[in-house]
Amino acid sequence: MALLNLDYHLFQFINHLAVVYLFLNPIMRFLAQDGENVFYVGIIFYWFTRKKENRWMVIQSLVAACVALGISGLIGDFLYRDRPFVTHHVIQLIPHAVNASFPSDHATAAFVIATSILIFRKKEGFVWLTLAAGIAFSRIWVGVHYPGDVFAGVLLGIFSAKAIHKWLQKWGIIALLLHRGLVLYERVEQRILPVNGNKSKQQVG
Repeated sequence: MALLNLDYHLFQFINHLAVVYLFLNPIMRFLAQDGENVFYVGIIFYWFTRKKENRWMVIQSLVAACVALGISGLIGDFLYRDRPFVTHHVIQLIPHAVNASFPSDHATAAFVIATSILIFRKKEGFVWLTLAAGIAFSRIWVGVHYPGDVFAGVLLGIFSAKAIHKWLQKWGIIALLLHRGLVLYERVEQRILPVNGNKSKQQVG
């Protein structure tokens, strides 16, 4: 109970900042609602660089995200917690469905992908982690999550990314299937969207 009280008081403090720093509200709304779209764009960008390491990074991040969000859904069903705006008077800056608050799916998804990128690309990974932290924090600011929801999502995202990276190396069959699927995809892709260098060679030949 003491932890729940601390969680609520911390929520009140952060959520009240929306009144104190009004000029930050548009940024927080963007991060809370659309910040995850930046991750989608990033994943697509890395995929179409056509570099093997980047594509394996994307595959691992998507597998980890599916696992993390699946676990998050189960936790939400068994440890259901109302959103702050359901049981308290809050400063709610964005509309939201009345569903499970714990853990935060946005924090989970942002940190699982950011951590996956960090594992492969250290410098860029810290930039993505900063964005993930902004998304997580904004969900409290706009009044749709408690700090405990976000913290749980952060831990779940980080753990899932690291676990999938480690376990995929041990799950030989699954790793092999993913690699073969990638090889097959790249063969089809090469026929539809040939790389300029390969296309030139074919024309010369």
